[in-house]
Amino acid sequence: MEEFGKPVKCKSGEVEVMDGSDIMELVENDKVFSNFVDHKFRDLDRDCDGHLSVKELQPAVADIGAALGLPAQGTSADSDHIYAQVLSEFTHGKDRKVSKTEFKKVLSDFLIGMAAGLKRDPIVILRIDGEDLLEFICSPGFEVEMTSIFSELEISNGSLTDYINKAFEKLTVDKGMPPVLDSWITSNIIAPALELSGVSQDQPVSQETFLVEFKKVAGIVAQRLKDQPVIVAHSENTFDGSGIRRLLSNKFELEKTLDTAVTSMPKDPHGRISKNCVRLALDQLASSAGLPPLGAVYQMDEVINESCKMFDVDDGKVVKEDEFKKILTEVLGSIMLQLEGNPISVSTNSVVHEPLTSSSTLLQPSSM
Repeated sequence: MEEFGKPVKCKSGEVEVMDGSDIMELVENDKVFSNFVDHKFRDLDRDCDGHLSVKELQPAVADIGAALGLPAQGTSADSDHIYAQVLSEFTHGKDRKVSKTEFKKVLSDFLIGMAAGLKRDPIVILRIDGEDLLEFICSPGFEVEMTSIFSELEISNGSLTDYINKAFEKLTVDKGMPPVLDSWITSNIIAPALELSGVSQDQPVSQETFLVEFKKVAGIVAQRLKDQPVIVAHSENTFDGSGIRRLLSNKFELEKTLDTAVTSMPKDPHGRISKNCVRLALDQLASSAGLPPLGAVYQMDEVINESCKMFDVDDGKVVKEDEFKKILTEVLGSIMLQLEGNPISVSTNSVVHEPLTSSSTLLQPSSM
């Protein structure tokens, strides 16, 4: 199976940058994309009636959620709300079947949005092979940095192994350490290294002992990573409101973006839109405003929720399209001001357990 991205060189060897270019190539090639949609549609259309029911759409919705980085359906009320919104994009909020043309249009919109997000904030696929970790262990700054980490750890009645485990959590991919909170890393890399090192639960916890034993365990971890390299998806994003400011300052682009978002909103028989749809509309224009998808960054969700409260978007009232656009613009302005005052920087590292990253999985015909 194929991964999407362009290889580049770094200190640890070859990594891959996913910048959305391959996704755009797929969508922009009408013949290839149409064949891709045909394959997807046939896989989903279980009763072969030429339309997709709500039940038949569920695998597609699950794949899109996974590509957005959401946990599985049923594990979080917030993420389940987003899954429901994704489904609503296909069905326009109604319990009805979806044609292939409609399916192609919505899927194209999602993929273009994903590609835009990757272009703005590329994901780097790293191969962690122990080289950088070993270099850190042998560096002159090792003791200074680990002493600082030790002083920050506060573990009530903790054993030496507890301190070592917590210290590993403080190390990042910059030091050649994959995310330790991943259960696979814990059980297959850290736990065996601790066992092989011979560190005793009964050893007294002191700074000197910690430095000696941590270095020993880290050396074994580096060797295990050399024998069994780990693939990590790494991204760094800073949300400072600049994307929203650019959008708000371009009246033509703003109106075009608002029109696109409003067109896809469910409406009552009089063409009015519920204010409850503001978050859904924000998600539609996220890539244009330099925002992450809803549910992807909890700090951003808090900022968005705070701005939504200011304009009572959850009061259930329905408004005309122009009023809805006005509210949406005001909410965007509020989010911008909050981010300009307090930018949010996020670094994420996820172990890639499958041959493909999540966005690539969405593009595999056999995955649904």
